[in-house]
Amino acid sequence: MAENDKQTEAKIFEAATEVFIEKGMDGTRMQHIADRAGINKSLLHYYYRTKDRLFEAVFEKIADQLFKRFAPVLDEKLSLEDKIRFFYREHIEFLKKNPRLPAFVLNEINRNPERVRKLIRNIDIEKMWSTLENQHKDELRRYNIDRGKIPQLMTSIASLSVFPFAARGIFEAIFEKMDISFNDYLEERKEYVAEFVIRAIRST
Repeated sequence: MAENDKQTEAKIFEAATEVFIEKGMDGTRMQHIADRAGINKSLLHYYYRTKDRLFEAVFEKIADQLFKRFAPVLDEKLSLEDKIRFFYREHIEFLKKNPRLPAFVLNEINRNPERVRKLIRNIDIEKMWSTLENQHKDELRRYNIDRGKIPQLMTSIASLSVFPFAARGIFEAIFEKMDISFNDYLEERKEYVAEFVIRAIRST
């Protein structure tokens, strides 16, 4: 692909990502994306024939970025507790920079669950669990965590960082009355929820 083509495609992809996150799949028109990218709609269709195809590329790219960002969770040099701390530092910071992402992802999961199933099928969950099990066998035994408890633990860990962003409007209104900065709250939350989860698994 020529350098000019690569730059145009990158511009389209960046514009599409912004518009899809702002408006969702149903609220987005190809004209919106073309306008944001500063190109005409016929050129947009040259690169991406349909809105569905472009949306799928954006959604898969976002998922890929998330998984790559948290790859160090499988680093054998970190303890299980350090991995929990790492997750919350990185996840909350990522969502601070992309505050509309949780609502976007949750909406699209409900709108088209098959797309999410397709993405999940590409992830080797068994390999991830086996890696963690081999790295933290003693810790998992000490915390009484086995395969059967992983779904509960995973959803609890994720929801503690995602929910404040999914319900941001409510929290900001409450915190305003309490004279609390939402950004300060998020910074404190990185450490607070990590220690909360660690205390919880230590007490099982």
